[in-house]
Amino acid sequence: MPTARNARGVDIVAYTRDATHFIGVQVKALSKRNPVPLGTSLDKCLGDFWVIINRVADAPSAFIMLPAEVAALAHRGEKDGRVSYWLQPTSYDRPEYREAWQRIGSG
Repeated sequence: MPTARNARGVDIVAYTRDATHFIGVQVKALSKRNPVPLGTSLDKCLGDFWVIINRVADAPSAFIMLPAEVAALAHRGEKDGRVSYWLQPTSYDRPEYREAWQRIGSG
């Protein structure tokens, strides 16, 4: 079940067939192998899983991560007193995350 566009929180809520368990998934889609913008705070690392998809139009690759992994690998930048965070491609484009759908499970 997708959530409303640009809603704060997760993008997808998925339930098991018997609706006894659910997960929240944050999705980030990128047109290229770019950094993932995370905003001004790591408080937005919500949900149970993050799915980062790059090269969505021509050769998509998905990377499945935990929010704690995203936060731990985030790069912090500061310019003119303003802080921002992002996830570099070298942080998410790793064999352990690439197409690692088994991390989510089959429920």
